[in-house]
Amino acid sequence: MRKRIGIILVAIVSMTLIVGCSSNEDEVPVNNSTSNQVASIAANGSWRVTYYYDNDHEETSNYSGYSFNFDANGAVIAVSGNTTVTGTWSITDNSGSSSDDDGNSSSNDNDFNIFFASPPNFEELSDDWDIISVSNTKIELIDVSGGNGGTDYLTFEKN
Repeated sequence: MRKRIGIILVAIVSMTLIVGCSSNEDEVPVNNSTSNQVASIAANGSWRVTYYYDNDHEETSNYSGYSFNFDANGAVIAVSGNTTVTGTWSITDNSGSSSDDDGNSSSNDNDFNIFFASPPNFEELSDDWDIISVSNTKIELIDVSGGNGGTDYLTFEKN
């Protein structure tokens, strides 16, 4: 009887480890990716802002309910109900330059560029963001201001 219980426990633990260790390829970070790979991921589907920290406080709620679409032609469209905000976006590969505007001299320095002319809360998203990480379901960005040294964070997650 003890031997049977032992075998059952080993089987349960083994199954738990196998299931727990399986991975979802959507969650595998695409770090060190090319600008074309990042652009392809961003242009595939609609996204929402799940975190926006501006210099000294969180402002995620400014984008609550908005769905962002980054189209392959460089337009970004944010829609919430009857409200539509349009802007532009691009990925810039700065790996060939010795440094970029934020002083980052990394050999892999793709910038996620966003520009909105209005309204004011969307203008705050306008920047050349450094990419922290990219996966098929999440894009994490950072910007360190050269002027006041403040740090902004922006995270998009796929809808």
